[in-house]
Amino acid sequence: MTLAFDEPRIQEVVGALSRKMLINGEWVDAASGKTFDSINPATEEVLASVAHGEAEDADRAVRAAREAFEEGSPWRKMPHGQRGKVLHKLGDLILEHLEEFALLESLDNGKPYAVAKAADVPLAADLFHYMSGWTTKIEGNTIPVSAWDPDAYLAFTLREPTGVAAQIIPWNFPLLMAAWKVGPALAAGCTVVLKPAEQTPLSALLLGELAMRAGVPAGVFNIVTGFGDAGAALASHPDVDKVAFTGSTEVGREIVKAAAGNLKKVTLELGGKSPNVVYADADVDKAIAGSAHAIFFNQGECCVAGSRLYVEESIYDQVVEGVAEQARTIQVGNGLDPNTTMGPLVSQEQFDRVTGYIGSGKDDGAGVIGGDRVGDRGYFVAPTILTGTKEDMKAVQEEIFGPVVAAAPFNAEKDILPVANNTNYGLGAGVFTRDISKAFRTARRLRAGTVWVNTWNVFDATLPFGGYKESGGGREMGHAVFNNYMETKTVITDLS
Repeated sequence: MTLAFDEPRIQEVVGALSRKMLINGEWVDAASGKTFDSINPATEEVLASVAHGEAEDADRAVRAAREAFEEGSPWRKMPHGQRGKVLHKLGDLILEHLEEFALLESLDNGKPYAVAKAADVPLAADLFHYMSGWTTKIEGNTIPVSAWDPDAYLAFTLREPTGVAAQIIPWNFPLLMAAWKVGPALAAGCTVVLKPAEQTPLSALLLGELAMRAGVPAGVFNIVTGFGDAGAALASHPDVDKVAFTGSTEVGREIVKAAAGNLKKVTLELGGKSPNVVYADADVDKAIAGSAHAIFFNQGECCVAGSRLYVEESIYDQVVEGVAEQARTIQVGNGLDPNTTMGPLVSQEQFDRVTGYIGSGKDDGAGVIGGDRVGDRGYFVAPTILTGTKEDMKAVQEEIFGPVVAAAPFNAEKDILPVANNTNYGLGAGVFTRDISKAFRTARRLRAGTVWVNTWNVFDATLPFGGYKESGGGREMGHAVFNNYMETKTVITDLS
């Protein structure tokens, strides 16, 4: 197997990021001096030793962020246009370090290097470029005081940054999720403490280094690496004004509880069990390719993965066999192998979770296509289709977060929509049909924050993203994201 990078180059990129975290513009050890190992999921070998941040480190980072937010600080005094230039420069630097970021994403997460280079890293840069333009366009309004003499009163609103934002991100898109959180918070004028997932801390550390190089002042962007206790310390910290979390619904509930102490604002982007509805009048080839991409992209480790596939009965066998054929063409292997199109799952824990759900589906009577372990080293699982599934199956109701789709036929539009919405989640959904009226009708009735029509996994910095129901609250990206990081102040002036 030929890899895209040799060992000396890997060590050069990874070694520079080991053991330290970013607090108040300095690379520091954890207060305890402890480190933890980041594991390469393709080889199960130690990739790097990273600072093991705990509550004391979270407190240090919050105090630095608070000081950087106070009136008179360089960040608060920086003209909005200059803040935009800093963010745009950060986007430029991400592109300048495209290969290093893609390498880190592949090593730390397992995803194919080629995918990270083509999608994850450019989209992260685009997010900062897009958000940089908003720094000069966040504005209030003058308001007529309708209940009083309009000549006696002047009223207007101001949009002001919320304050210190604690941001806790997952391991499936480490750099991109950091960008989704950090970009709008900094554009709004907040200061940030970022807590990356313990499985994938390295790209966040490189992002911190480039942020300082772009001109982000000390204390404005801090990074605490560690486990769930560090995230809990941030969520409960009395000097944090805002918590933004992306991850599982179970942990999201704990974040809400922890944030209740000072009633800090919380936004959540949580789990999903997205329905993909394929009607008989769809372009079948397009529906097959789209359905396979919906579930197998990024090893199925996507919160919006199209993990419930509902196909109109007359084309059910054709679509399932087509998706199965697509799965058989997927090359599972080390993400640094140029031939790889699907990497390993991120950890032993995730491997056990995914294979456990495959076993559960089989035990409940589903047919299983694929689902085998690939190789004897690394956390590799073959793409999997569970056929003939029933709604009460565990594999249908619960989020798997792996390359496993549950397929079932349906008879008519009126029958499938209640089934598609029969989930506690509501993050993503999709529909494949040539009938534009049916497409819009179905999209309106699907209870999800994003609905794709004849496509899947299209994201853009301009498009709001978030969930209904237990998939969370609040929106990432687009103009809507600033509701997460800004306050509206009303000012009423007596002119007499």
